[in-house]
Amino acid sequence: MTDFTNEKIDTTQLPRYEAVPLTSLHPNYWKELLVSRGLMVLMLTVALVLAMIFIEELVGYRWLVTTGFVIFVVILLFVSRMAYKKKAYAFRNHDVIFRSGIIATNTMVIPYNRVQHVALHEGWIARFFGLAKIEIFTAGGVSSDLEIPGIAKAEAEKIKQLLMGKIQKQL
Repeated sequence: MTDFTNEKIDTTQLPRYEAVPLTSLHPNYWKELLVSRGLMVLMLTVALVLAMIFIEELVGYRWLVTTGFVIFVVILLFVSRMAYKKKAYAFRNHDVIFRSGIIATNTMVIPYNRVQHVALHEGWIARFFGLAKIEIFTAGGVSSDLEIPGIAKAEAEKIKQLLMGKIQKQL
């Protein structure tokens, strides 16, 4: 029989993930966000104009509705820019780190030994800008546990190969 021990860990000596230099998303990702947000604003503008034409009750509130819509667009762009600037990632020997969040910063650290599947996605706007998104799936999840958008396609393919190699070593 072995003696059970449960020693205290000195948490001040643990490696700090916060000290890891993170890579920002590709600058073209901001352009991708602008295009996608622009298309959304265009569709909302068409819907709003049609609503003001066909709903007589809105005629007297045109300035209020227009002002509210402009404020919404400005806030949308501001929040999108802040979110873009906060997102960053790093791939280390044993794990991947992804930071995001506007008000609260979220940092995910996923060890490679938990990774089950990796996917690379290119939307039509991202493809236009030469970008891709890496999706990392871990055990027990039905959707991806981590999505890293705004990576240059060539780099994303290399990252996918790296992760696939890490998965193969576990088998």
